[in-house]
Amino acid sequence: MGKRLLRTRLCDMLGIEYPILSAGMGPTLIGEKTGAPVELVVAVSEAGGLGVLGGSGFTVDELRSAIREIKLLTDKPFGVDLLLPQNIVEVPEQASTGPEQIPLTQALEFLPAEHKEWMRKIREEMGIPQVDLMVQMNTTTMRPRESIKVCIEENVPLFCAGLGNPGFMVNEAHAVGMKVLGVTGNTKNAKRMADSNVDIIVAQGHEGGGHTGRIGTMALLPLAIDAAAPRPVLAAGGIGDGRGIAAALSMGCAGVWIGTRFLATTEGGAMEINKLRIINSTDEDTRVSRAYTGKTLRASYNRFHDLWDKSGLDPVPFPMQVLISSALLSGFIQADKLDYVGGLAGQVSGLIKDIRPAGLLLEELVEETVDILTRRLPENVIAK
Repeated sequence: MGKRLLRTRLCDMLGIEYPILSAGMGPTLIGEKTGAPVELVVAVSEAGGLGVLGGSGFTVDELRSAIREIKLLTDKPFGVDLLLPQNIVEVPEQASTGPEQIPLTQALEFLPAEHKEWMRKIREEMGIPQVDLMVQMNTTTMRPRESIKVCIEENVPLFCAGLGNPGFMVNEAHAVGMKVLGVTGNTKNAKRMADSNVDIIVAQGHEGGGHTGRIGTMALLPLAIDAAAPRPVLAAGGIGDGRGIAAALSMGCAGVWIGTRFLATTEGGAMEINKLRIINSTDEDTRVSRAYTGKTLRASYNRFHDLWDKSGLDPVPFPMQVLISSALLSGFIQADKLDYVGGLAGQVSGLIKDIRPAGLLLEELVEETVDILTRRLPENVIAK
């Protein structure tokens, strides 16, 4: 059988064969490059989809290097995903005083006293070592505007804002031919992004891994499509096979944004323990918590969720809460207490039972989607 055809207007917009994007997943821990690394981006783009680099774990210089590495490995379109959270105190690009990195133990001194005391008790009671991590002060999250400038200078085909509204940089991006994508979990922000001239909007349902909202995918998609019209909307949250893709396209989406299923691939950047949690999960084995970043985030269930829930503490604002979770999770890993470790993952984990190459996975997703839309759907549905 020849190569299958699966096209929407998104393919023409981005210059890709199939309307399937791998989500730009970032790391779980400070100092990690896990999530959606260069290898995953290249594999997905080479297979006809569009791979998206998870850039939130990089310094600004590392981001530039990763973009250039992708360009050396593929001439296909790709994207870069950065976090643009509201209310973050951005480190000025021109700042010349102070170190570019500080020890995590020093950064933790800025936490409220009750949070530091809780962490001390956890370490003492569970025998967790004090980890020796360095906190980068020149990360893409701390320097979002400088990072956007890198994407523009390096002619990245697609800029993706995994968190926050990228409307403020659309005109500058369009001036160099770069498309802009924003991720939202509700119709209000879908409309706001459309009004900001964002090119593509991802509507992610509550089922999705990582930062997520309160509305389920099935309810969100038609509302977001109407709110964002005529901008193309991609579906995210709970999509892991051709059935989910076919359903999204049938509802009027121009494509899909898939995270967890691509995380559980050979090239996916998750730690092995996190990949194992995904493939051994049921549909009930994820939790939404503010324990990791201070924002609502879905991850594979592990006993860290219980520790945080019992603490009675409120999370500190992003990204300071990341210091707490990184310090403890890194300690759990070093102490081999893996019951307390779990990475970002969506409810679709219950559908995933193996780890396979990303390129092969994309081919199988396309094959199943086309089969449903051209052959199996007519067999299952009678309509006159």
